[in-house]
Amino acid sequence: MTPVNTPSTPVNSPSLPTTHPLATVSVEDATARQFRLLECTAAHFEGPELFAADAGVVPGLGRPRTTAQVEAVLADFFGAEDAALVQGAGTGAIRAALNGAVSAGDPLLIHRAPVYRTTEVTLRGIGARTHEVDFNDLDALRAELSSGRFRWAYVQHTRQRLGDSYDPAAVLAACREAGVRTIVDDNYAVMRVPASGVELGADASCFSLFKLHGPEGIGAVVGARDLVEHVRADNYSGGGQVQGHQALDALRALTHVPVMWALQSRVGAEVAERLAAGEVPGVAEVRIANAQDRCLLVRLERPVARELPDVAARFGAAPYPVGSNSRYEIAPLFYRMSRSALDDAPALADWTVRINPMRAGADLVVDILRRSLNELSSLNERSSLNERSSLNERSSLNERSSLNERSSSNERSSSNGLSSSDELSSSNELGSSNEPSKD
Repeated sequence: MTPVNTPSTPVNSPSLPTTHPLATVSVEDATARQFRLLECTAAHFEGPELFAADAGVVPGLGRPRTTAQVEAVLADFFGAEDAALVQGAGTGAIRAALNGAVSAGDPLLIHRAPVYRTTEVTLRGIGARTHEVDFNDLDALRAELSSGRFRWAYVQHTRQRLGDSYDPAAVLAACREAGVRTIVDDNYAVMRVPASGVELGADASCFSLFKLHGPEGIGAVVGARDLVEHVRADNYSGGGQVQGHQALDALRALTHVPVMWALQSRVGAEVAERLAAGEVPGVAEVRIANAQDRCLLVRLERPVARELPDVAARFGAAPYPVGSNSRYEIAPLFYRMSRSALDDAPALADWTVRINPMRAGADLVVDILRRSLNELSSLNERSSLNERSSLNERSSLNERSSLNERSSSNERSSSNGLSSSDELSSSNELGSSNEPSKD
């Protein structure tokens, strides 16, 4: 996307890198996905079962029967051998899959980029020996894969660096050709892109159902049966199970997601086009990016990115996320860039905000941004006026003080002058009396 550059843009303002957004799904294709999800549901549920749910460790299943049915629907929908619902949302799903794949000291191939913070904690806890290679360079990736050192690779579907351009399908194909198994972090990608990791040939896709409007804390591992069975075996405790009502709630929510995501992507593209055309004064540059969630990165003409979210909130925007596209988030999100993105490009912190339309239309997003920038400009002008007024007041005080000092100095000088005349007069009188008489 061509950036909008204005003459008023400060010279020291950092530019946004060229981004490579992942492909999205059209509304028509999203509608077909919704229908297919319901077909999968009908294959595993009888009608009355969609209105009831069980709980507990059912003998022979080790989990609620309803949970097992929802897992079967997910495996069917994604074309996978098996699926497991887990607690801990997307982070819990990644942790469960990695724990099932690698042990302390095992080598794990990852992309050379800042690692998402919660994933970094998981990798540290497992004790895996991570080895980095640039996934943007397929030749370098193939060279590492050919070394024979790796059994597993970990791939984040969305972008870890703003300038990432790698095709997840190509990365997964290279790993598969080398006999290296793969776990994909599909958070922010599943249901948004044409195919998830497991649909592209990965051994597992891990994602949060909370980010897909499901209940809090529910995640999914979808993929190869041996890995999913390992996940399920590790989670044998009754207290760790996703109960039937949670699983059914997640499935119900999932039926709304494909079309909703397609509409959101379409709105984001419209907002980007309007901002690039210069509709909102104060915007220097805009990019569509998969910086975690698919969003707009908006670079401003002035370094007010840290202040803008709080101002935008007064006009109806969400100033911080709940789960990034959770069921709670309906208003457009105006927020700072992600910490992993800022690790890669810290200079953008004061200049760039990320905007996610959520359920809103383009008109509202553009209006909130325009009003927020106008408000910040007014605040800046008022601050400048107050500062000038304060400077003028200080200058006036200094001037009056200087005048008073000069007046006081003149008075002292005048007083000193009088005293000198008196002394001189006395001196002359004394001198006259000592002179010899002319007589």
